[in-house]
Amino acid sequence: MSHLTKSELTKLRQLLEERRTELEQHFSSNGAEDSLLGDSLTLSTGELSSIDNHPADTGTETFERSRDLSINTSLSEELTDIEAALQRIEDGTYGICEISKQEIPYERLEAIPYTRYAVEYAPSSRNSDVRPVEEEVMTPPPSGAGQGRQEHSGRFDDAGAWEAVEDYGSASSPVTPPGQDTEDEDS
Repeated sequence: MSHLTKSELTKLRQLLEERRTELEQHFSSNGAEDSLLGDSLTLSTGELSSIDNHPADTGTETFERSRDLSINTSLSEELTDIEAALQRIEDGTYGICEISKQEIPYERLEAIPYTRYAVEYAPSSRNSDVRPVEEEVMTPPPSGAGQGRQEHSGRFDDAGAWEAVEDYGSASSPVTPPGQDTEDEDS
């Protein structure tokens, strides 16, 4: 039997049902638009061809579609988790960690009402031990690379910026090669 009081369980069920309604409204209101996300870029944009578009336009559209698909996948997973939590309430197993079989504190359930795990047993979304696959084929930089940059850092500041570049001229003044005097040119 659940460790939650009847009022706590009622409140959590209400939170789950409200969120389920929000998600169902999201999917029903975006139904026609979402069905196009799986179609080709040409079909979903309504363009006869993507050739006449600038590559940046096509890239933007591709990014937007990818983002929308990712958001919809995440929301769909949340909806599935909410349905499962409501079923656990019916079964009397709600609020019990699936791994440790210990009670999940009410505060955690209030924050994430569809959770199946106590904090200590929650699967981590970040896997810090995993390195990018590209690192397997990268060659290390040559020894001593970047040392000169470290030696000279801190010597240049905003106060000396004009002195460092004034010999090169500006957009409003002519550039005089170093070693030539501007008075020699006038005579």
